[in-house]
Amino acid sequence: MSHQPRSREEKQQLSMIEGSIWRSMIAFAVPIFLGNLFQQFYNAADALIVGNFIGKEALAAVSSSSNLIFMFTGFLNGVAMGAGVLIARFYGAKSYDRLRTAVHTALTFGFIAGVILSVIGVVLSPQILRWMGTPENVLPSSIDYFRTYFYGSTAVFIYNIATGVLQAVGDSRRPLYYLVTASAVNVALDLLFVAVFHWGVGSAAAATVISQVVSMVLVLCRLLRPGQVYQVQVRHLGIEKDTLKQIIRFGLPSGIQNSVISLANVIVQSNINAFGDNAMAGCGSYSRIEGFAFLPVTCFSMALATFVSQNLGARQVDRVKEGARFGILCSTILAEVIGLVIWLGAPQLIGLFNSDPEVLAYGVRQARTIAFFYCFLAFDHCSAGILRGAGRATVPMLIMLVCWCLIRVAYISAMVPIVGDILVVFTAYPVTWVLAAVCFVIYLLKVDWLQSADRQLAGLGME
Repeated sequence: MSHQPRSREEKQQLSMIEGSIWRSMIAFAVPIFLGNLFQQFYNAADALIVGNFIGKEALAAVSSSSNLIFMFTGFLNGVAMGAGVLIARFYGAKSYDRLRTAVHTALTFGFIAGVILSVIGVVLSPQILRWMGTPENVLPSSIDYFRTYFYGSTAVFIYNIATGVLQAVGDSRRPLYYLVTASAVNVALDLLFVAVFHWGVGSAAAATVISQVVSMVLVLCRLLRPGQVYQVQVRHLGIEKDTLKQIIRFGLPSGIQNSVISLANVIVQSNINAFGDNAMAGCGSYSRIEGFAFLPVTCFSMALATFVSQNLGARQVDRVKEGARFGILCSTILAEVIGLVIWLGAPQLIGLFNSDPEVLAYGVRQARTIAFFYCFLAFDHCSAGILRGAGRATVPMLIMLVCWCLIRVAYISAMVPIVGDILVVFTAYPVTWVLAAVCFVIYLLKVDWLQSADRQLAGLGME
C-alpha cells in the first residue's frame, strides 16, 4: 500500500495541483530562479577571477571548456529530467511506492553513468580540444581545467538527479539553499587558490569540484532524512528494470537533445576559436552574461515541466492549459526585459571579465546582436518544458535538433568561409531561435498533445 503524506511540509508540496495557478507556479519558480542565479555566480566565478587575476589566455581556456563540458554532461542531465517527470507524475497520482522505486533507480543509474562519463572526459579531453581548434597558447590551460573538472563531475550528476527529486515533489527551496552554500564555497576557494596562492587555471576547476561535492552531500542528507515520501534508503539502492525503462523513455529524448545541441555548440566554438584568443575570451565573457539572462527561461521551463507532469498525474487537464499559458507569458516578457538591459549595459558587463579593448569589442558585438531576441529563446524553452512534462519529449528534441543544430551548424559552416566575419556566428542564434518558435507554435496549436499524455498515464497504470 502506498503511504499518504502526513507532514505539513508534504501537504504544502501538493500545492502544484491545487489552489491558485499563478501563485503555485511563482512560488515554485522563484526559488528555482534564485537557485539558478547562484548557479550562474557559481559558473561565472571561475571566469571572473581567472580573467582578472591570470589574464585573457586563461579566461579563453575556461570559456572554451564550457561547451565541451556541457557536451559530456548534457546527456545525463537530460535523463535526470526524465526521472523528474516520472517522479512528479507518481507524486501527482499519489503513487508513493512507485515514486520511491524511481528515486532509488535514478540515483543508482546517475552514479554509475557519472563515473563512466568522468573517466571518458578525463581521457579524451586533449584529443577533443585539439579537434575544436583550440589555439596552442590556450591548449595546456584548457586541458588542465577540463580534466580537473571531470574528476569531480560524478558529484554534479548525483546532485542534479537528487535536486530533480526534490523539485518533482514541489520543493524548489532547498536546492536554492544548497546552491547558495556551494556558490559561497566556490568563490572563496577561487579567490584563495587563484588570487592568493596563484595556483593557476586548474585550481579554479578544483574549487568548482569541491563546491560541487559540498552541494551533493547537502542534498543527499536531505534525501536520506526519514519521514518523507521520497526518502532514500541505502539498502534499497539499485536498478529496477521497468522503472529505468520508463526514466529513459521520458529522459532519453532530452538527453539526446542536450548532447547534440552541446555538440553543435562545440562546432560553433571551433569557428569562434578560429578568430583567435581575443574572440574566445570576448565570446566566453558574453556567454557568462547570457547565462544570467536565461534565468527566467530556465526557471519557468523547469516549473512548467513539473507543473504539467503533476497536474496530468492528478488528471487536471484544464489546469495544465492555464498554467502553460501563464508560464510562457511570464517567461517571454522577463527574458525580453533582461535582453534590453544587456543590450544597453553590454560594455560594462563584458568589462567585468576582462578590460582588454579587443576582448571587449567581441563580447559587446555578440551581446548587441543577440540580446533583443531572448523572447524567442524563452518561448522555445517553455514549450519544450510543457511537452516534456506531458511526456512528449521527442517533439522538442526533434525541433531543437533540426533548428538549433543542423540548420545552425550548416549556416555557420557555409557562411563563415564566404563572409569571413564572426557576425555570421552571432546571427545564427536568433535566426534558429525564431525558426524553432514557429515549429513549436504549429505543433502546440495543431496537435492534441494532451490526449497522448492520457494514453501514457494509462500505460503507467494511473487510470
